[in-house]
Amino acid sequence: MKFVSMVNVTRGKEIESSHQGVAVCIDSSGKILREWGDSNFLIYPRSSLKPVQSLNLYKNGMIDQLKIDDTHLAFSTASHHGEDIHLAKAETWLKDLGLNEDDLACGADWPKNLKDKFKAEKKFKQKRKVFHNCSGKHCAHLAVSKIRSLAIKDYQKADHPIQKELIDLIENLSQEKIKSLGIDGCTLPNPFMSLKSFALISARFGDFTYLKEHGSTAKRIFEACVKHPELTGGTESNNCLLTKLSNNIFFKNGAEGVYVAIIPHLKAAVALKILDGTQRAAEIAVAGIINELNFISKEKLNPFLQKPILNSANEVVGNIEFNKNS
Repeated sequence: MKFVSMVNVTRGKEIESSHQGVAVCIDSSGKILREWGDSNFLIYPRSSLKPVQSLNLYKNGMIDQLKIDDTHLAFSTASHHGEDIHLAKAETWLKDLGLNEDDLACGADWPKNLKDKFKAEKKFKQKRKVFHNCSGKHCAHLAVSKIRSLAIKDYQKADHPIQKELIDLIENLSQEKIKSLGIDGCTLPNPFMSLKSFALISARFGDFTYLKEHGSTAKRIFEACVKHPELTGGTESNNCLLTKLSNNIFFKNGAEGVYVAIIPHLKAAVALKILDGTQRAAEIAVAGIINELNFISKEKLNPFLQKPILNSANEVVGNIEFNKNS
């Protein structure tokens, strides 16, 4: 079976909608610990790839050369919500680089949360690149390009040295040849690869011994993300709250229903893809899978295992919940 019914949406006592998906838990040796559906299914990891993208940027002592702290590392790995903490970090980092937001390759956007959007619209009157959820990753690309004397213009192109090095790193970690690239929503290349291989490179990111000379860099990135999860998403983002809940697992979401959980103490990772790309299903599914694997106690996970469906009068009329039979 290629896919499984992973998340159900109920109204009253009946299932109104169902989200299919595929997921895998794998360790850094390549051993599949558990699989839901066929993890050979090909996906774009989207922003769930950001921990590995950060490793590519900061390997070979680049953190010390740039003289950046853990907040920079966490922000580099962010799909942030454009809150005040994210705006300040992006603006300050660009100023320190002697650059401005026009140098960012990502497009302009509004903050994710409605109250922040209204505030930004009132103050700035227009969308801004620093509000784009990937602006932290783009600031990091500019910082690394500048210190390495690489071209700042077109750093997002597939033939830029940083992007070519990323594909080399992914292929070395996964032992899978990347045959196709797509362009992410933020303009950077994104590899088309099997979910299993994506889970494997994530597990190997979290196995600091396996990474050898790059292990200390990955460890520093991981610890920064766990220490500052609000910078990697938002103060109320699902990945931030789940990371805080565990304190030893980094949860990272990606567009189109992708999620990864990196678990260094087990040298393992969980990766999943919701077939229809629905984020609401991915958020429930990753919590359900972590619960089934007993990586976090069910008591702590309960608020994430189902979410209520409300009508216009704010009454609960159903639920979005993990399918325990998946």
